[in-house]
Amino acid sequence: MTEKRIKPIKLEDLSKKLGVSTVTVSKALRNHPDISPETTLKVKALAEKLGYLPNFMAKNLSSRKSNTIGLVVPKIAHFFFGAVIESVYDATFENNYETVLTVSQESPERERKHILSLLSMRVDGLIISITQETKDMSIFERALKLNVPIVFMDRVPEIKDVVTVTVDDKGGAFNAVEHFIKDGLKKIGHIGGYSHINIGRARYEGFIAAMNKYELPINENWISIGGFGEQDGYTGFKKFYESGSLPEAIFAATYPVALGIYEAALEYGIRIPKDLKVTCFGNNTYKKSIPSAFNFVIQPTEELARESVNLLIKLINNPIEYKSMNIELKTELMTYTSSSSYQLVV
Repeated sequence: MTEKRIKPIKLEDLSKKLGVSTVTVSKALRNHPDISPETTLKVKALAEKLGYLPNFMAKNLSSRKSNTIGLVVPKIAHFFFGAVIESVYDATFENNYETVLTVSQESPERERKHILSLLSMRVDGLIISITQETKDMSIFERALKLNVPIVFMDRVPEIKDVVTVTVDDKGGAFNAVEHFIKDGLKKIGHIGGYSHINIGRARYEGFIAAMNKYELPINENWISIGGFGEQDGYTGFKKFYESGSLPEAIFAATYPVALGIYEAALEYGIRIPKDLKVTCFGNNTYKKSIPSAFNFVIQPTEELARESVNLLIKLINNPIEYKSMNIELKTELMTYTSSSSYQLVV
């Protein structure tokens, strides 16, 4: 025998029990100034007691706002994006928005499908960090033509007149490499991300700028350009080793790349930081689980997320004023000291 399904409580049910109109109940639930505090308290108390839930679909149809934001990121089990997602959720919640999370898994096709799904859900706006494989910009252009507010975060596409929130990737990379040089290191390599993605390109440019400033030779055998994952760091380091000589230091484009470097170095009996210095962009936040003493270019993940949410809400409410702009956030350099601790350098 199946249990009888309980019908959801409606506005009409509340209004009948209280002897007031449905309009009064609706306004009271929304804290409308037309309704007295006493009536508002009575309505909310009864709604709580009976388990009333508002019909968001009907509400959205009438207001033409869903109070939802779509979030599209390349990874979820990822040190950087995990922290960003959590901060986006906090910031949207504080602004009375819900977040619909989608994860592209670095697949442009998934990314495209997720965006189409979010558009069909009539989200109020999108926060997007593109995949490392994204080259076709048509899905973003399509969404923009529909006047859907979009903020591109961290990894941004090559499209004119869009709203972006990024960090100073080039400056952060420059500071990291310059710190190596000031420590007396001259043989420096780089394992970086794809050049068609803004963060990969900018971090490589920062590496080159620092080397050029101090007139140091750039050994092509010590440069590996690929993805942003552990396997890319592992493969890149093996390429360095098999070239017949190793640099004194390596600047890695991401923390996962640095982990790949560590794994490969371990196989060859090379100790970090004793035999090889490594600085990477980003970190895992939980230093106790770091297997080796890396230096870090610290990205302000919480600020990045909050700026993206706040900017998107401004864009939703005033699309003309915030149609095209970029917010670039500063990074900091954290270095490992001989006393097995970390210190802030830049």
